[in-house]
Amino acid sequence: MSVTRLVLVRHGESMATVDQVVGGHDGCTGLSPLGRRQAEALRDRLAATGEVAADLVLTSILPRAVETAEIVAPALGGLAVAQDCDLCEIHPGESDGLSWEEYGRRYNVDMAADPLAPIAPGGESLADFHGRVSKTLLRIADEHAGRTVVLVCHGGVVAGSFHTFFGLPLESAIPVSIWTENTALTEWSRQDDRRWRLVRHNDTAHLVGVER
Repeated sequence: MSVTRLVLVRHGESMATVDQVVGGHDGCTGLSPLGRRQAEALRDRLAATGEVAADLVLTSILPRAVETAEIVAPALGGLAVAQDCDLCEIHPGESDGLSWEEYGRRYNVDMAADPLAPIAPGGESLADFHGRVSKTLLRIADEHAGRTVVLVCHGGVVAGSFHTFFGLPLESAIPVSIWTENTALTEWSRQDDRRWRLVRHNDTAHLVGVER
């Protein structure tokens, strides 16, 4: 029986988080020093355990995800890392690069209360984002059926995977808080019966002893 595995890795801590700015295509400046240590800890774990025999490594195009993927890739057979913008966090539009304080003054959109409202002019709504994530994950699973794909992505994408595989309406907010730590592993698998199974979520065993 063939098994399709999607192993989602949230990026390491970003400088956008440290600096408290909206980290879109312009605002993201990559990993913080702690973020690099987190990614190195994950790399060392995967190299020691061999628990993920990857066939393909994909990442979003945001620097924090790309850096994480490049650090971890040597433990995944040294596979080349391919970039896919559809794995990015919600596109922030005109709010990209603003401090979150300034975002609150200018926009302050409650996206959970109104999933159809864009985060800012030119940006995605929660419904748009859920639709993109769902289409992307299902496309990747179908294109690489029977293989193990590592996706280095973002907390919103990980949360969106629950939205996708639980079959929630695109216009709804996820009814529970799904928090994912930096460099945590979330894994979904699908066998020939087409039913998805959550194998693990927020697996951060490699961060024991790493400064939080």
